[in-house]
Amino acid sequence: MSIYLQDIPLGEAQIRFHTALEKAGLRRILGVEEIPVDEHAQGRILAEPVWARISSPHYHASAMDGFALRAEEIAGAMPTNPIVLKVGTQAVYVDTGDPLPDWANAVIPVEQIEALDETMQLSMDFRHPYAIRLRTVLPPWSHVRPLGEDIVAGQLVLPAGRKIQAVDLGAIAASGHVSIKVARKPRVAIIPTGTELVPIGQEVKPGDIIEYNSIVLAAQVNEWGGVATRFPITIDDLDEIKKQVQLAADKHDLILLNAGSSAGSEDFSARVVEELGELLVHGVAVRPGHPVILGLIRVTGTKKERFVPVIGVPGYPVSAALTGEIFVQPLIALWLGCPAINEPVSVEATITRKVTSPAGDDDYLRVVVGRVGDRLLAAPLSRGAGVITSLVRADGITVLPRGVQGLEPGAKVRVRLYRSPDELERTIFAIGSHDLTLDLLAQFLAGRQRRLVSANVGSQGGLVAIRRGEAHLAGCHLLDPETGEYNVSAIRQYLPDVSIQLITWVGRVQGLIVRKGNPCSIRTLEDLARPDVRFVNRQRGAGTRVLLDYHLERLGISPSSVNGYEQEEYTHLAVAAAIASGRADCGLGIEAAALALELDFVPLFQERYDLVIPVQFIKGDLLVPLFDLMQDNIFRQAVAALPGYDVSQMGNIVLNSAELS
Repeated sequence: MSIYLQDIPLGEAQIRFHTALEKAGLRRILGVEEIPVDEHAQGRILAEPVWARISSPHYHASAMDGFALRAEEIAGAMPTNPIVLKVGTQAVYVDTGDPLPDWANAVIPVEQIEALDETMQLSMDFRHPYAIRLRTVLPPWSHVRPLGEDIVAGQLVLPAGRKIQAVDLGAIAASGHVSIKVARKPRVAIIPTGTELVPIGQEVKPGDIIEYNSIVLAAQVNEWGGVATRFPITIDDLDEIKKQVQLAADKHDLILLNAGSSAGSEDFSARVVEELGELLVHGVAVRPGHPVILGLIRVTGTKKERFVPVIGVPGYPVSAALTGEIFVQPLIALWLGCPAINEPVSVEATITRKVTSPAGDDDYLRVVVGRVGDRLLAAPLSRGAGVITSLVRADGITVLPRGVQGLEPGAKVRVRLYRSPDELERTIFAIGSHDLTLDLLAQFLAGRQRRLVSANVGSQGGLVAIRRGEAHLAGCHLLDPETGEYNVSAIRQYLPDVSIQLITWVGRVQGLIVRKGNPCSIRTLEDLARPDVRFVNRQRGAGTRVLLDYHLERLGISPSSVNGYEQEEYTHLAVAAAIASGRADCGLGIEAAALALELDFVPLFQERYDLVIPVQFIKGDLLVPLFDLMQDNIFRQAVAALPGYDVSQMGNIVLNSAELS
């Protein structure tokens, strides 16, 4: 096969790969190990079914402390017609779990007998009386655990392919086994390649990339039941990579060759596979993750020639993780003999915003999921293949099949969950203006059994989300140029028919974030009109953008005269990052964002940042921890400790929407 990148459909790629595995004898359990039945067996996969060797219990056992007897001998016993049994011949004392005498078929609890001595008087010795007196009947086998009540010798206890749980170990031991046969864990080598890569902990310079894909891939492999080995970073040298691959092939069942798989002059992965074996696939039509490689290499020098699959994993972290989910997890499950291992729970949800998708690819879209009202919503996360935080934040993944070029808001999608459904029911959706205190809020809410998911779409976008029923709350700081009031006019415009409360969250300072030392000597908004000053703006609909436009108009400064006015970012931290990286000299934002990236700050305006909350959620239980935190001194002190914040009005109700009518 040519080493040039080919985007073939996912289904065809999987067929090619599994056909080659079949020919190589690799579509089966790799091996069987016999291990003791102890705590270390938990999580292993049974290679053979477990059949009961003995019954449990393997004798008729007493289920109570009392006296074993024959039920027939006390037939007719009544309070007015007691029956006396002699201990030793007609009744025998037994503790819970003791075997019954062969002739007994019932146990009467000790609380239901009267102990008698040799003179037939009441005795205080309930364990060793001369006789017992009974005033009630018992059906046969009362208070008895009969032989085989739990497990019968010869029955199936656990099937092959089961992932052993803690309670399974008890059932295995109870059925008479001291060892079990489990599937051998696949050994997976992970080889990161790239001259630009540096290990974690090493100081980085421009052009260096911290190598963490191998950590993620190894954790995935271990979680899925394999045993991962991380190899050291290999530079982009064909012979060096070949040497590492051959070394890994000697002792491993699968090789993940990370990076270097895209088409280009340094496409070493495909060349290595082609020179050492057979290149089956180079390029799969999935997004993200196009440059995936699938192949087999031959291992010689042993008694029998064998083959080791190689998967070339793209270097971008999101693509790398997705490649693991699509190709590595099913292969490990196959080798363990449990194709359904870790089968995720899936739910139907409503997509919250428009999504575009390339028609020729299977598009894997990560989303956050939560319930707002009676709808389960899926909010798409950032799409970049290098956005590692999308992996961290994702609640699940949905697949847009080839031929589907996108989805409109409100479309139904099937989401494979990474979290438990219960956790989704404790999720608070906050959509609107960005503020650093929301991250602090998320930390405090986590300790109160709530999860905060926030989307930064600007103040106007948050109000639109409230109107659509897609958020529990929205952060908002929209200034009305005519009245100088915050948020009330915007609520009248965007939410005329929605019952809400407007609650003050924080007061904060807005100003110009500038480079360390303020080399451009930027002091006021008038400086934005200077041709030597590069500005970075917030997106349309953001409260900060509205604030800027208001003051530019008052100063008579045209947006067209501001160098960089059209350069937009979606958060205060993103503005600060643009300045720290040298893309801009300044931007309007909050002081805490400036300090987070060791930048300077020129304070200009005081503003009020409010929360817009529909009344229906104020009355429910979900937001109770949020309202509690508004009055919590520790939380308020933590917010006040951030530069530029005032919490004196936190929790004050500015208005109910009924006041607007």
